[in-house]
Amino acid sequence: MTQPYDEQNSSPEELREQVEQTREELGQTVQALAGRTDVKTRAQEKATEVRHQAATKAGELKTKAADVAHQVQDKLPDPVKDKAAHAVEQARARATETGHLLQEKTPESVRHTAAQGAQAARDKRTPLLAAAAGAALVWLAYRRRKE
Repeated sequence: MTQPYDEQNSSPEELREQVEQTREELGQTVQALAGRTDVKTRAQEKATEVRHQAATKAGELKTKAADVAHQVQDKLPDPVKDKAAHAVEQARARATETGHLLQEKTPESVRHTAAQGAQAARDKRTPLLAAAAGAALVWLAYRRRKE
């Protein structure tokens, strides 16, 4: 803190130093007060902190859920596991069968057009990804502006 003014023992240089020190302390005080009154910045800092805590908690819960799932899977009796595996195989077989049926029923012109579109998309993957990223950024900016 600044020292009190002593008229008899203070030289002009000492007075200048005291004034400069007082200005610096006042600047720090004003800055601290401004930081306390900047509600938007404080809210953003708190939101970032809460987001970080939520992400950490979500990671912990995900790990815990995976552990529980493995424990449950280990405790399942073999007949249940066999039934589940059989159901998965049946679903795959039906999906394959449906795919073949759709392919047979789809007219050749539609299949040809779809194949051309897929090939064009593969050939122009980078511009399509850039366009999709741009569209996503525009959507996010629009969404933030509404909030």
